[in-house]
Amino acid sequence: MAPPLLTLRDIHLTFGSTPLLTGADLAVHARERLCLVGRNGSGKSTLLKVAAGQVEPDSGERFFQPGTTVRYLPQEPDLTTFASIGEYVEGGLEEADDPYRAAMCMDALGLDADMPTTNLSGGEARRAALARVLAPEPDILLLDEPTNHLDLPTIQWLEEELARLRSAIILISHDRRFLENLSRRTAWVDRGKTRVLDKSFAHFEDWRDTLLEQEELDAHKLDRTIVREEHWVTHGVSGRRKRNVRRLGELANLRSQRADRIKPSGQVQMTVAEGSESGKLVARVEKISKGYNERVLVDDFSMRLARGDRVGFVGPNGIGKTTLVRMLTGELEPDSGNVKLGANVDMLIVDQKRAALDPNATVKDTLTGGGTDVVAIGDQRKHVMAYMKDFLFLPEQARTAVSRLSGGERGRLMLAMRLRHPSNLLVLDEPTNDLDLETLDLLQEMIADYVGTVLVVSHDRDFLDRVCTSVIVPEGQGQWQEYAGGYSDMVSQRGSADFSGARATNVSSETPSQEVPTGTNSAAAAKKSSGKMSFKDKHALETLPVTMEKLEADIAKVGTALAEPDLFERDVKRFNGLVDLLQKTQGQLDAAEERWLELEAIREELEG
Repeated sequence: MAPPLLTLRDIHLTFGSTPLLTGADLAVHARERLCLVGRNGSGKSTLLKVAAGQVEPDSGERFFQPGTTVRYLPQEPDLTTFASIGEYVEGGLEEADDPYRAAMCMDALGLDADMPTTNLSGGEARRAALARVLAPEPDILLLDEPTNHLDLPTIQWLEEELARLRSAIILISHDRRFLENLSRRTAWVDRGKTRVLDKSFAHFEDWRDTLLEQEELDAHKLDRTIVREEHWVTHGVSGRRKRNVRRLGELANLRSQRADRIKPSGQVQMTVAEGSESGKLVARVEKISKGYNERVLVDDFSMRLARGDRVGFVGPNGIGKTTLVRMLTGELEPDSGNVKLGANVDMLIVDQKRAALDPNATVKDTLTGGGTDVVAIGDQRKHVMAYMKDFLFLPEQARTAVSRLSGGERGRLMLAMRLRHPSNLLVLDEPTNDLDLETLDLLQEMIADYVGTVLVVSHDRDFLDRVCTSVIVPEGQGQWQEYAGGYSDMVSQRGSADFSGARATNVSSETPSQEVPTGTNSAAAAKKSSGKMSFKDKHALETLPVTMEKLEADIAKVGTALAEPDLFERDVKRFNGLVDLLQKTQGQLDAAEERWLELEAIREELEG
């Protein structure tokens, strides 16, 4: 087997008086797909920075094979020393690199090379940083939370691009589906060390739980052995001096093992203060529409939101998800139509920008409001230190400024601050950003146990599958459609996860600054920029005929059912349902055929 391109051996690093890494090891071979997982604060990002040469460890060995090229994507890229996005992206190229790749990556990520780097949004900065590290096609890619602030079409494009690259990849991400699709090995950073599983992330959680259960069993055996030896010291010392000295030495060693044993971190104790029960009907939405500068974001949308619903909103950035949610909650007036909220609705909003966090305030003052040591959680009172512990904050972090917290810690602080307020309608805008997998699990359980209604805007496919009872997606021309189930159910019913039709409709006119479209390019843009079809378009061209055949078969089945004698007289409800299904399926077939014809025309033009 060829030697690894990168080797980290016995890495030790201490921040202040707290050891972070205490003997971490890592080896990466050519074309390997390795995901790095662990709790927030466990040292994942720090270990990646050590691998990238951004942080010098206190001790240990870092070795690259000579000539190995490396690119590193930080969580918070800095573009301030570059005048434009194009200058920043091209600045990552070397002489041997193909400059066309920079233009292709920027186009695929929906970036304008001439756009100034001042006042970029988090998503724009992240996409620019992705273009910079992807363009050179290095031997090793080090990616820290690459999907943060990206919409689903961009995440899907990134998956396809990373799968195609010949680079070895070390990946940190909170997105389970992204990790499962890309990883081949898993490195767990736990209590300062690394443990490696030679399988993808899909197998990690069962493996981790087995290891922790075995640790608990070993710890219990150690405790019982110490009790037995202490009993011997008290009651069984004999006149055989050598034997006694040896056993006393063994007891000292056992006590030392127990003292040195580092227990796993505790779990977040995530609870939400629940308000009084809302009415059965939370909101009735009737034919609402909204547009900006002649661009229609929502057109003639209607729905009923019932108590206990968990509704997800999916689609490209800039398509109007947040606008639609703001209208549903009464925060924004529609241009036409009306929204009627039900009785006793008590709303709580947790936004993705964490704008409510004062960067200069301390953790304690953020939770208490200042001037007190008590946190009000609904009708209950709790000492701030105990409440901080519930969300895995250390006592010494009480006086830490918010600006000094990591992204994951700010995410937990935002949840801790918001969830203490009573509510029966919970609105979550990108709640999964920067949260570790264990915290995500607890957030999912909290949503499952929440007796009220939940609206969630998210690009995390696994999260949507786990929490949603229905998903609302854009279908183009300002139209939105609700599908029963989670994200995967939506894709199955819709026949595709492609939102390019919705995106293409909305790119033509000016958009407000908060609704800037991003993500993958359309087929025409791909043709213009590269002279060839993108991977995504080729895949669609190959798979759409199968999709169309399935839709035609579904239409035939519905037609057969409608042809039953006296169906209308016997079951008018079923008859109407079949008619609606037929119209919907026919619409999907028409859209698929139109898309296939468009792609086929582009293919013929490219092939001359």
